[in-house]
Amino acid sequence: MRWWQYRLVAAVAFVAAALATGAAVLRPPAPLRFGPGGRFKVALFADLHYGENAWTDWGPAQDAASDRVMATVLDAEKPDFVVYLGDLVTANNVPIPNATLYWDRAISASRRRGLPWSTVFGNHDDMPFEWPPEWFSPAGIPPVHCPPAASGCSFRGTPRIELMTAELNRDGADGLSRSMVGPQELWPGISNYVLQVLSHEERQDPALLMYFLDSGGGSYPEVISSAQVRWFHSQSHFLNPDGRIPEIIFWHIPSTSYVKVAPKSKTEICKPCVGSLNEEDVAPQEAEWGMMDALAKRSSVKAIFVGHNHGLDWCCPYEKLWLCFARHTGHGGYGDWPRGARIVEIAEKPFSVHSWIRMENRSTHSHITLS
Repeated sequence: MRWWQYRLVAAVAFVAAALATGAAVLRPPAPLRFGPGGRFKVALFADLHYGENAWTDWGPAQDAASDRVMATVLDAEKPDFVVYLGDLVTANNVPIPNATLYWDRAISASRRRGLPWSTVFGNHDDMPFEWPPEWFSPAGIPPVHCPPAASGCSFRGTPRIELMTAELNRDGADGLSRSMVGPQELWPGISNYVLQVLSHEERQDPALLMYFLDSGGGSYPEVISSAQVRWFHSQSHFLNPDGRIPEIIFWHIPSTSYVKVAPKSKTEICKPCVGSLNEEDVAPQEAEWGMMDALAKRSSVKAIFVGHNHGLDWCCPYEKLWLCFARHTGHGGYGDWPRGARIVEIAEKPFSVHSWIRMENRSTHSHITLS
């Protein structure tokens, strides 16, 4: 398939997503491309959890700390692309009618630097508000101060489609947001789409395909459905029928296969796995309905990257591909482990995937070649 066929597919998907959400139909952004030297660097920000306990001093302080982590990582690494790997907000802790205010803050570090990005949904992004039990104590409900931009307080949660539509309406026109609303037949899963990265040398040919999948949670079960598996088969066979183009995959909640390969020791991560954190059990999706089988059978699939577990940051081999956790980036969410971000650098020729963790103190560790 030549470059113009890929551009046509991307344009059709872009227009379909706009029509499905009521967003303005704008010109599709220019394609992503490997840079000089044939490299493409991606920063993964996982589990930011903006918006927690906004009625306390602690909550806003956590959000400010998350801002600093992302600024440190982006300024140190200068990536070509950013992936927000789910749980950008803790919607079950956000008492405003539109959580897009916090979603917008979560992606603002990339916007300010002119970096393109994409988002996938996690299990907390569209949860309804959960009333804190202490609000029913004798002290009663505390004063809840809504952000100035909000029209009041609400406890309904913000649906996935509203979060994604707001992002695209603001940032789709200038090409920074590469997120998409996936096919309606996959709803309520929204963040199902594929992006291509064009070659630096063969300027019209794709050299990498990045698939993004909605792993559920929040408003519906934590699963990747059989319908999503069929969609992946259709997309991969059409875009990459001979498996010539390498593929990498992103979603939020780990599959049950992560449980199978997880390091056994909580104190030491031994080869072939590489990482620094293995301090909790894998919390997988509720069921496995065929996606891992589909990926394992494609030699073109090199690695899967997930978030969700804050106390895990390892990569382990599975069949002929790698299963990797990102690193807990946000200061919201559970756990007091130091924050950071997984960096993924892809080389075009010869193809390789190198990854490491960049910490909030600017140090790096857990370097690994995923091949």
